[in-house]
Amino acid sequence: MHEQSIRRVIFLGTVAILGIVGMQSYWVATTWNLNDTEFSQKAQLALYGVARQLAAENKADLPKRDIVRQRSSNYFIVNTESEIDAQRLEYLMQQELQRLRLNIDFEYAIFDCSTNEMAYGGYCHADTEQLANDGPAAGSYLPPDENLLYYFGVKFPTRIGYIWQKMQLVVFLTVILLLTVAFFAYSLVVILRQRRLATMQKEFIDNMTHEFKTPLSTIRIAANVFARDSRVAGDARLSRYARLIHEQYERLNGQVEKVLQIASIEQGDFRIQRERTDLQELLPPLLSSIRARTEEQNGHLTWQLPGRPLPLFADPLHLTNILYNLLDNAIKYGGPAPRIAVIGRVARETLHLAVSDDGPGIAPEHQARLFEKFYRVPTGDVHDVKGFGLGLYYVHQICRAHSWDLRVESRPGRGTTLHLRLPLHPSPVTAPV
Repeated sequence: MHEQSIRRVIFLGTVAILGIVGMQSYWVATTWNLNDTEFSQKAQLALYGVARQLAAENKADLPKRDIVRQRSSNYFIVNTESEIDAQRLEYLMQQELQRLRLNIDFEYAIFDCSTNEMAYGGYCHADTEQLANDGPAAGSYLPPDENLLYYFGVKFPTRIGYIWQKMQLVVFLTVILLLTVAFFAYSLVVILRQRRLATMQKEFIDNMTHEFKTPLSTIRIAANVFARDSRVAGDARLSRYARLIHEQYERLNGQVEKVLQIASIEQGDFRIQRERTDLQELLPPLLSSIRARTEEQNGHLTWQLPGRPLPLFADPLHLTNILYNLLDNAIKYGGPAPRIAVIGRVARETLHLAVSDDGPGIAPEHQARLFEKFYRVPTGDVHDVKGFGLGLYYVHQICRAHSWDLRVESRPGRGTTLHLRLPLHPSPVTAPV
């Protein structure tokens, strides 16, 4: 993933998370306000009902206004203008709260005219059917009102817990959101850490492959000088060693070039130079070379191509490379004596090219990852085939750059076939793009 893509993901993800957190915070605040307002309204209705019943029992009239005053978020004063019986008040409070489904603890006190103080009545629990008369809760204080004479005060100590209990769903979703935000932050840390490690790995590989170019050039020159020496040419053993050195140089140089080409593709410096290329001229020499390698392993290579020109609009260098990689893979994974078949047919001005082998095949769970960088089909503890897992990745990148279709067809024990669909360009092209 490129640096710009990572920054875009981080920015968009952060904006999305902030938006979700903002909406969730607004939802929590709005839900709290709605529940708080509902609580206050129900509490005032219950207290008004108690005051009305007390007045009716005392055959007195209620004040015309300010019957219920809310002194704080959980403390209310009720003006009755008539005497108040504590036990009756407690019973009526329980009944009114149950009628309004306001299941919450409360404590009450009645104003005593003789002492000008609030006479504490008791603490009542919402989860008991019988009336309770506990002592005052810790830190509880019900202040009097200097402007009233006959009144009582009711306090709801568990108001905050009651509202949170009604917001259980909102609280649960908020916790899930916080866990999601924490997971997102952790994912960003992991992504950045992996990006840093991947960058270090890539820089190391790039530097290593570039450093290999100088000693490889020296080995090539030394191998050529060694092979041209008359004493070496006259000695079969030394001649074989000289040929071996040159073959291993070609192999190592090919791997280094492949790594450098893939690095260019990933850095965006990759450019294909398309031109009109006839596959009938390009493929036979390559097939002849591959057939020699196949016969060295007691294998067999056959090909069948249409008897007509096969003009393609492609980069000839990369086209040659991907064909070589497909054939090279068929030799590597075709078994001890590989039998390889190259079949081409033309349909609707499109060349369908298939490269097949009769090797052990590839399991379905590995086929989807076959074109990934550095991926190699697991073979357990056996490592009889050498390579870095770059060949098919390179083939896939070149095919994607040319907009060619590439797919794999394989069954375990029945070999593997790689299919290429290449559009033909019969008319000459004057200028590459």
